Amino acid sequence: MQQPYSFELFPPKTEAGMEKLRAAVHRLNAVAPEYFSVTYGAGGSTRERTFETVEWLVSQGIDAAPHLSCIGSGREEISGILNHYREIGIKRIVALRGDLPSGAGLGDLGELNYANELVALIRERFGDHFQIEVAAYPEFHPQAPSARVDLENFKRKVESGANGAITQYFYNADAYTRFVDDCAGMGIDLPIVPGIMPINNYAQLARFSDACGAEIPRWLRKRLEGYGDDLEHIRAYGIDVVTALCQRLLDAGAPGLHFYTMNQADATLAILENLGARRA
Repeated sequence: MQQPYSFELFPPKTEAGMEKLRAAVHRLNAVAPEYFSVTYGAGGSTRERTFETVEWLVSQGIDAAPHLSCIGSGREEISGILNHYREIGIKRIVALRGDLPSGAGLGDLGELNYANELVALIRERFGDHFQIEVAAYPEFHPQAPSARVDLENFKRKVESGANGAITQYFYNADAYTRFVDDCAGMGIDLPIVPGIMPINNYAQLARFSDACGAEIPRWLRKRLEGYGDDLEHIRAYGIDVVTALCQRLLDAGAPGLHFYTMNQADATLAILENLGARRA
Protein backbone atom coordinates (compact mmCIF):
# COMPACT_ATOMS: atom_id res chain seq x y z
CA MET A 1 0.00 0.00 0.00
CA GLN A 2 1.26 3.51 -0.79
CA GLN A 3 -1.26 5.71 0.99
CA PRO A 4 -0.29 7.00 4.45
CA TYR A 5 -1.80 5.58 7.60
CA SER A 6 -2.05 6.88 11.14
CA PHE A 7 -3.03 5.54 14.54
CA GLU A 8 -5.27 6.76 17.35
CA LEU A 9 -4.42 6.26 21.03
CA PHE A 10 -6.35 7.06 24.19
CA PRO A 11 -4.58 8.34 27.32
CA PRO A 12 -4.43 5.58 29.96
CA LYS A 13 -5.66 6.23 33.49
CA THR A 14 -2.95 4.19 35.22
CA GLU A 15 0.79 3.74 34.99
CA ALA A 16 0.27 0.12 34.00
CA GLY A 17 -1.92 1.34 31.14
CA MET A 18 0.76 3.80 30.11
CA GLU A 19 3.34 1.01 29.97
CA LYS A 20 0.99 -0.99 27.76
CA LEU A 21 0.53 2.04 25.50
CA ARG A 22 4.28 2.60 25.20
CA ALA A 23 4.85 -1.01 24.23
CA ALA A 24 2.08 -0.83 21.59
CA VAL A 25 3.45 2.44 20.20
CA HIS A 26 6.94 1.02 19.75
CA ARG A 27 5.48 -1.91 17.79
CA LEU A 28 3.16 0.27 15.72
CA ASN A 29 5.85 2.83 14.99
CA ALA A 30 7.88 0.13 13.26
CA VAL A 31 5.57 0.42 10.23
CA ALA A 32 6.31 4.16 9.91
CA PRO A 33 2.87 5.77 10.38
CA GLU A 34 2.34 9.39 9.44
CA TYR A 35 1.37 10.29 13.03
CA PHE A 36 -0.31 9.14 16.23
CA SER A 37 -3.39 11.02 17.43
CA VAL A 38 -4.29 11.15 21.14
CA THR A 39 -7.87 11.52 22.34
CA TYR A 40 -9.11 14.13 24.79
CA GLY A 41 -11.88 13.35 27.27
CA ALA A 42 -15.29 15.02 27.41
CA GLY A 43 -14.89 18.40 29.07
CA GLY A 44 -11.15 17.74 29.21
CA SER A 45 -11.60 14.96 31.79
CA THR A 46 -8.44 13.19 30.64
CA ARG A 47 -6.50 16.28 29.59
CA GLU A 48 -3.54 15.79 31.93
CA ARG A 49 -3.08 12.24 30.69
CA THR A 50 -3.45 13.53 27.13
CA PHE A 51 -0.66 16.03 27.72
CA GLU A 52 1.51 13.31 29.28
CA THR A 53 0.95 10.96 26.36
CA VAL A 54 1.58 13.65 23.73
CA GLU A 55 4.76 14.80 25.47
CA TRP A 56 6.04 11.23 25.68
CA LEU A 57 5.44 10.72 21.94
CA VAL A 58 7.33 13.94 21.20
CA SER A 59 10.21 12.78 23.45
CA GLN A 60 10.44 9.64 21.29
CA GLY A 61 10.68 11.68 18.10
CA ILE A 62 7.19 10.57 17.04
CA ASP A 63 4.78 12.96 15.31
CA ALA A 64 1.75 13.47 17.56
CA ALA A 65 -1.65 14.97 16.75
CA PRO A 66 -3.51 15.82 19.98
CA HIS A 67 -7.29 15.88 19.93
CA LEU A 68 -8.74 19.12 21.25
CA SER A 69 -12.42 19.55 22.06
CA CYS A 70 -14.03 22.91 22.75
CA ILE A 71 -17.16 22.06 24.78
CA GLY A 72 -16.84 23.50 28.27
CA SER A 73 -13.69 25.49 27.51
CA GLY A 74 -13.00 29.17 26.97
CA ARG A 75 -11.05 30.81 24.15
CA GLU A 76 -8.10 31.73 26.36
CA GLU A 77 -7.89 28.28 27.90
CA ILE A 78 -7.84 26.67 24.47
CA SER A 79 -5.28 29.18 23.23
CA GLY A 80 -3.05 28.35 26.19
CA ILE A 81 -3.17 24.64 25.35
CA LEU A 82 -2.37 25.37 21.72
CA ASN A 83 0.52 27.63 22.72
CA HIS A 84 1.98 24.77 24.74
CA TYR A 85 1.58 22.40 21.82
CA ARG A 86 3.27 24.85 19.48
CA GLU A 87 6.17 25.25 21.93
CA ILE A 88 6.85 21.49 22.05
CA GLY A 89 6.76 21.16 18.28
CA ILE A 90 3.23 19.92 17.56
CA LYS A 91 2.18 20.66 14.00
CA ARG A 92 -1.18 18.84 13.74
CA ILE A 93 -4.40 19.12 15.78
CA VAL A 94 -7.61 17.07 15.63
CA ALA A 95 -10.26 19.74 16.32
CA LEU A 96 -13.56 18.47 17.75
CA ARG A 97 -16.68 19.76 19.43
CA GLY A 98 -16.48 17.06 22.06
CA ASP A 99 -19.21 15.10 23.80
CA LEU A 100 -21.91 16.95 25.68
CA PRO A 101 -21.95 16.23 29.42
CA SER A 102 -24.93 14.09 30.38
CA GLY A 103 -28.14 16.12 30.52
CA ALA A 104 -26.54 19.29 29.18
CA GLY A 105 -27.44 21.31 26.11
CA LEU A 106 -25.55 23.71 23.90
CA GLY A 107 -25.41 27.40 24.74
CA ASP A 108 -24.21 27.27 28.33
CA LEU A 109 -21.08 25.15 28.11
CA GLY A 110 -18.42 27.70 27.34
CA GLU A 111 -17.54 30.22 24.68
CA LEU A 112 -17.26 27.68 21.85
CA ASN A 113 -20.05 25.21 21.15
CA TYR A 114 -19.19 23.89 17.70
CA ALA A 115 -16.10 22.47 16.03
CA ASN A 116 -16.18 25.09 13.26
CA GLU A 117 -15.78 27.76 15.96
CA LEU A 118 -12.73 25.93 17.31
CA VAL A 119 -11.21 25.66 13.84
CA ALA A 120 -11.80 29.38 13.27
CA LEU A 121 -10.14 30.23 16.61
CA ILE A 122 -7.07 28.16 15.75
CA ARG A 123 -6.74 29.89 12.39
CA GLU A 124 -7.34 33.34 13.95
CA ARG A 125 -4.64 32.97 16.59
CA PHE A 126 -2.13 30.56 15.05
CA GLY A 127 -2.46 31.13 11.32
CA ASP A 128 -1.26 28.15 9.32
CA HIS A 129 1.02 26.70 12.01
CA PHE A 130 -1.26 23.73 12.67
CA GLN A 131 -2.56 21.18 10.19
CA ILE A 132 -6.18 20.85 11.36
CA GLU A 133 -8.08 17.59 11.06
CA VAL A 134 -11.82 17.50 11.79
CA ALA A 135 -14.34 14.70 12.23
CA ALA A 136 -16.62 13.38 9.50
CA TYR A 137 -19.53 10.93 9.75
CA PRO A 138 -20.23 8.78 6.68
CA GLU A 139 -23.26 7.28 8.47
CA PHE A 140 -24.06 10.75 9.84
CA HIS A 141 -23.76 12.12 13.34
CA PRO A 142 -26.28 10.49 15.70
CA GLN A 143 -27.46 13.93 16.88
CA ALA A 144 -27.91 15.36 13.38
CA PRO A 145 -31.57 15.92 12.43
CA SER A 146 -30.89 14.92 8.80
CA ALA A 147 -28.11 13.90 6.45
CA ARG A 148 -28.25 17.29 4.74
CA VAL A 149 -27.83 19.18 8.01
CA ASP A 150 -24.87 17.00 8.94
CA LEU A 151 -23.21 17.68 5.58
CA GLU A 152 -23.78 21.41 6.03
CA ASN A 153 -22.21 21.24 9.48
CA PHE A 154 -19.21 19.46 8.01
CA LYS A 155 -18.90 22.09 5.27
CA ARG A 156 -18.78 24.83 7.93
CA LYS A 157 -15.79 23.13 9.55
CA VAL A 158 -14.05 22.91 6.19
CA GLU A 159 -14.76 26.55 5.35
CA SER A 160 -13.44 27.63 8.75
CA GLY A 161 -10.00 26.34 7.80
CA ALA A 162 -9.74 22.56 8.19
CA ASN A 163 -7.05 20.82 6.15
CA GLY A 164 -8.41 17.29 6.30
CA ALA A 165 -10.97 15.03 7.93
CA ILE A 166 -10.99 11.68 9.72
CA THR A 167 -14.21 9.72 9.69
CA GLN A 168 -16.02 7.82 12.39
CA TYR A 169 -15.39 4.11 11.88
CA PHE A 170 -17.80 2.08 9.76
CA TYR A 171 -18.00 -1.37 8.15
CA ASN A 172 -19.94 -0.42 5.01
CA ALA A 173 -17.60 0.89 2.32
CA ASP A 174 -20.54 2.29 0.33
CA ALA A 175 -21.31 4.67 3.20
CA TYR A 176 -17.86 6.21 2.79
CA THR A 177 -17.86 6.45 -1.00
CA ARG A 178 -21.35 7.97 -1.05
CA PHE A 179 -20.35 10.47 1.66
CA VAL A 180 -17.28 11.54 -0.34
CA ASP A 181 -19.42 11.94 -3.45
CA ASP A 182 -21.99 14.01 -1.52
CA CYS A 183 -19.19 16.24 -0.20
CA ALA A 184 -17.82 16.76 -3.69
CA GLY A 185 -21.30 17.72 -4.84
CA MET A 186 -21.33 20.47 -2.19
CA GLY A 187 -17.94 21.81 -3.25
CA ILE A 188 -16.08 20.26 -0.30
CA ASP A 189 -12.55 19.54 -1.44
CA LEU A 190 -10.16 18.12 1.17
CA PRO A 191 -8.77 14.68 2.04
CA ILE A 192 -11.33 12.57 3.92
CA VAL A 193 -9.48 9.70 5.58
CA PRO A 194 -11.59 6.71 6.64
CA GLY A 195 -11.42 5.72 10.28
CA ILE A 196 -10.83 1.99 10.76
CA MET A 197 -11.79 0.02 13.88
CA PRO A 198 -10.15 -3.42 14.12
CA ILE A 199 -12.35 -6.07 15.71
CA ASN A 200 -10.87 -7.53 18.89
CA ASN A 201 -13.86 -8.04 21.17
CA TYR A 202 -17.39 -8.19 19.75
CA ALA A 203 -19.28 -7.43 22.97
CA GLN A 204 -17.16 -4.35 23.58
CA LEU A 205 -17.47 -3.24 19.95
CA ALA A 206 -21.26 -3.63 20.00
CA ARG A 207 -21.60 -1.50 23.15
CA PHE A 208 -19.32 1.17 21.76
CA SER A 209 -21.04 1.21 18.36
CA ASP A 210 -24.52 1.50 19.88
CA ALA A 211 -23.33 4.46 21.96
CA CYS A 212 -21.63 6.39 19.16
CA GLY A 213 -24.02 5.63 16.29
CA ALA A 214 -21.64 3.52 14.19
CA GLU A 215 -23.49 0.72 12.40
CA ILE A 216 -22.37 -2.89 12.53
CA PRO A 217 -24.15 -4.49 9.54
CA ARG A 218 -26.51 -7.31 10.45
CA TRP A 219 -24.49 -9.90 8.49
CA LEU A 220 -21.40 -8.97 10.49
CA ARG A 221 -23.21 -8.90 13.84
CA LYS A 222 -24.68 -12.35 13.26
CA ARG A 223 -21.35 -13.86 12.20
CA LEU A 224 -19.55 -12.36 15.22
CA GLU A 225 -22.33 -13.38 17.59
CA GLY A 226 -21.95 -16.94 16.30
CA TYR A 227 -18.43 -17.13 17.69
CA GLY A 228 -19.72 -16.53 21.23
CA ASP A 229 -16.78 -16.01 23.60
CA ASP A 230 -14.21 -17.46 21.18
CA LEU A 231 -11.98 -14.38 21.02
CA GLU A 232 -9.37 -16.08 18.86
CA HIS A 233 -11.84 -16.73 16.04
CA ILE A 234 -13.48 -13.30 16.49
CA ARG A 235 -10.10 -11.63 16.02
CA ALA A 236 -9.11 -13.79 13.05
CA TYR A 237 -12.42 -13.18 11.30
CA GLY A 238 -12.26 -9.49 12.18
CA ILE A 239 -8.83 -9.17 10.60
CA ASP A 240 -10.13 -10.71 7.36
CA VAL A 241 -13.24 -8.50 7.27
CA VAL A 242 -11.40 -5.27 8.07
CA THR A 243 -8.57 -6.05 5.64
CA ALA A 244 -11.13 -6.47 2.85
CA LEU A 245 -12.82 -3.21 3.89
CA CYS A 246 -9.51 -1.34 3.84
CA GLN A 247 -8.56 -2.73 0.44
CA ARG A 248 -11.91 -1.70 -1.00
CA LEU A 249 -11.53 1.81 0.42
CA LEU A 250 -8.02 2.18 -0.96
CA ASP A 251 -9.16 0.89 -4.35
CA ALA A 252 -11.93 3.52 -4.25
CA GLY A 253 -9.36 6.29 -3.78
CA ALA A 254 -9.23 6.81 -0.02
CA PRO A 255 -6.27 9.12 0.73
CA GLY A 256 -5.10 7.02 3.69
CA LEU A 257 -6.33 5.01 6.67
CA HIS A 258 -6.64 6.05 10.32
CA PHE A 259 -6.75 3.12 12.76
CA TYR A 260 -8.55 3.29 16.10
CA THR A 261 -6.04 1.01 17.84
CA MET A 262 -7.55 1.01 21.35
CA ASN A 263 -3.88 1.00 22.48
CA GLN A 264 -3.35 -2.46 20.98
CA ALA A 265 -1.02 -3.39 18.16
CA ASP A 266 -1.75 -6.96 17.04
CA ALA A 267 -4.88 -6.54 14.91
CA THR A 268 -3.78 -3.27 13.29
CA LEU A 269 -0.39 -4.70 12.37
CA ALA A 270 -1.98 -7.85 10.96
CA ILE A 271 -4.31 -5.78 8.76
CA LEU A 272 -1.47 -3.60 7.53
CA GLU A 273 0.68 -6.64 6.80
CA ASN A 274 -2.19 -8.07 4.73
CA LEU A 275 -2.33 -4.77 2.85
CA GLY A 276 1.38 -4.92 2.07
CA ALA A 277 2.76 -2.42 4.58
CA ARG A 278 6.44 -2.93 5.33
CA ARG A 279 8.22 -2.47 8.63
CA ALA A 280 10.71 0.39 8.79
